[in-house]
Amino acid sequence: MNRIEHIALMADYNQWMNRKVYDAAGTLTNEALVADRQAFFGSILGTLNHLALGDTVWLKRFAEHPAGFSVLAPLSAIATPGDLRQLAFRDLRELSDHRAWLDQLIIDWAHSLNESDLDHRLRYHNMRGVANDKPFYSLLVHFFNHQTHHRGQVTTLLTQVGADVGDTDLLALIH
Repeated sequence: MNRIEHIALMADYNQWMNRKVYDAAGTLTNEALVADRQAFFGSILGTLNHLALGDTVWLKRFAEHPAGFSVLAPLSAIATPGDLRQLAFRDLRELSDHRAWLDQLIIDWAHSLNESDLDHRLRYHNMRGVANDKPFYSLLVHFFNHQTHHRGQVTTLLTQVGADVGDTDLLALIH
């Protein structure tokens, strides 16, 4: 498997897992979703919001890549989040719809990548305004790892309240 195929696999895994997580979260009451569970982002809904906001920030940075990635153009209509802890979406259904759109955008973008795109360095500013210049492929690996990390937190929170996410192993998608 080459790097492009691996990125496409991770985009598919992201979508597959998000569907499972949102299906499980959809079985809960709003009170259960917003309850402070002493997690890093407080609640299940808070953690799901963080994931959507973090993905948005990274995708907007990736849109600045010299390749242009026209498939990411719809992100220009979305404001860059100023705080990754905010509850931009207070309703799970609205967040779920946004997540589904974002996940399809990630898949479409992953399929638009070329091997040569991965060898660039990306210049961007972090949330504190500090300039960075890092290898693009390494940032993509971080992007998908960040998703997996926080989805792991969400699956723990869901399990604690009795919502079963089911199989979460990437292995299920590797053929």
